Amino acid sequence: MSDAMLPILIFVAILVLYLLNSIKILREYERAVIFRLGRALPAPKGPGIILVFRPFDQMIRISLRQDVLEVPPQDVITRDNVTIKVNAVVTLYVVNPNDAAIKVANYVYQTSQFAQTTLRSVLGEVELDELLSHRDKLNLRIQTIIDQRTEPFGVKVVSVEVKQVDLPEQMLRAMAKQAEAEREKRSKIIHAEGEYSAAQKLVDAAALMATQPMTLQLRYLQTLSDIGVEKNTTIVFPLPIEMMTLWNKLAGDPKTVAGQP
Repeated sequence: MSDAMLPILIFVAILVLYLLNSIKILREYERAVIFRLGRALPAPKGPGIILVFRPFDQMIRISLRQDVLEVPPQDVITRDNVTIKVNAVVTLYVVNPNDAAIKVANYVYQTSQFAQTTLRSVLGEVELDELLSHRDKLNLRIQTIIDQRTEPFGVKVVSVEVKQVDLPEQMLRAMAKQAEAEREKRSKIIHAEGEYSAAQKLVDAAALMATQPMTLQLRYLQTLSDIGVEKNTTIVFPLPIEMMTLWNKLAGDPKTVAGQP
């Protein structure tokens, strides 16, 4: 091998190493935003094998998979002046890799800050009862607001879920008392409705028995039969008022007893 071929071989070896180093492999869920001489190419590259010619090209990998972002607990004062701590979970993914790489420095951090401020502002406009009972509606409202703010830099917010609501100890005791009072109210209403229904049935039964006096006597005999099952039961026989009046007359007038007028 002559000395003239040595530089050529060295150049070829460097060129081969350069080309091998320029080969990049992107997974199915990855896209590459290429900056060529500082200017971004119109469309991202990938997936598969791509060539990045350094130092002329610079590459930023962007994942298209959904990412879950946990919003740290936020101190929120509701409209009815109740201080609570609320955290949430935000699900998002990138729809435009070029915008996510060019228009924002860190789209995950930016979305996190938007989620924190939106969570405080939206939950501060509602009362505590609405927050606890209409959580799905509030989740949708928060998701819509965050999605509108992240759309300019190519991020789609899929969902927002309020994860946990921490209430003060005093509020928990007040809610427990409220629930106890509500249950006691229901109990009294049910008891009163039962008394009313029983009284109404007794009135209907009395009206029916008044049409047939014999039914009252039969009912009386049935009651005696029921209470006579117990051997130690004392049965008191009521006497009609007319019989008592006749007895008093007989006891007070001896002539009536002897059969004299």
